[in-house]
Amino acid sequence: MTGLGKDLIGLEHLSADQVRLILDMAEPFKEVSERQIKKVPALRGKTIVNLFFEASTRTRISFEFAEKRLSADTVNVSTVGSSVLKGETLVDTARNLEAMRIDMVVIRHPSSGAAGFLAQRIRSNVINAGDGKHEHPTQALLDLLTLRDRFGRIEGLKVAICGDVLHSRVARSNIWGLLKLGAEVAVSGPATLIPRGIEQLGVTVFPRIEDAIAWADALNVLRLQLERMESGYVPSLREYNRVFGITRERLSRASPELVVLHPGPMNRGVEIDSDVADGPHSVILPQVTNGVAVRMAVLYLLAGGGPDWRAAGEER
Repeated sequence: MTGLGKDLIGLEHLSADQVRLILDMAEPFKEVSERQIKKVPALRGKTIVNLFFEASTRTRISFEFAEKRLSADTVNVSTVGSSVLKGETLVDTARNLEAMRIDMVVIRHPSSGAAGFLAQRIRSNVINAGDGKHEHPTQALLDLLTLRDRFGRIEGLKVAICGDVLHSRVARSNIWGLLKLGAEVAVSGPATLIPRGIEQLGVTVFPRIEDAIAWADALNVLRLQLERMESGYVPSLREYNRVFGITRERLSRASPELVVLHPGPMNRGVEIDSDVADGPHSVILPQVTNGVAVRMAVLYLLAGGGPDWRAAGEER
């Protein structure tokens, strides 16, 4: 049993020490990605299946980079052209893969709870790469690492999560992770996109985005998940940008130390303007870089790795 247990399904049930363990382990893995030969043999001989039932570019590629840099063997499975389209169940798919002696499954699925459901039914380690509207733990972890890099701490930071909180698994994982590490958390967005009773989680609600910007040390800007919406959540994309968009004009009144995060993909000109996404407040590209290191740390820890991975003999 490692410090994380068998699986990583979400941050809700991790302790603060477990979250810190992942962030601390990610630090030395950052250096691997800066080498000329970006590889260590920490997971040599391990086989990892990336099982993606939803479209993904950023998360899937980040996991693939992490796996390859740890020298694992990887197999990518998507629903397109797979037996899932022929009616095979999630568990049957995973059990058939497990019969081929795999070690880990990284799963993204449109149904909340799918990752936990699978983890209870197979022996292999399971990592949740996003399940429905439930959680996306590795995204929240890379957000936490990016904040810690910039401010040197998480405790005491004021972080506002802005936009489509209702449909966002990223928001839920961020709320759990930030609160566990001592940050203050607020949400801001249209009333139709803020879950009822979210204050019970210990967060503040700002109906006006200007108030959230004035309060926050960091903004985590969520995209409008139009694919999960029926009509009626917002009058129009143009109206959403006018009232809730993170624009250069709004940030001109903010502290110069304010940072802006975005989990991607971005709807430029909707929840965030291009001159903000590419401007001095943005830490969006460092988030992407940190994503590989965080996922390397999670894979390594779930495989039973300890702090002495460098001593195992590295590839140069």
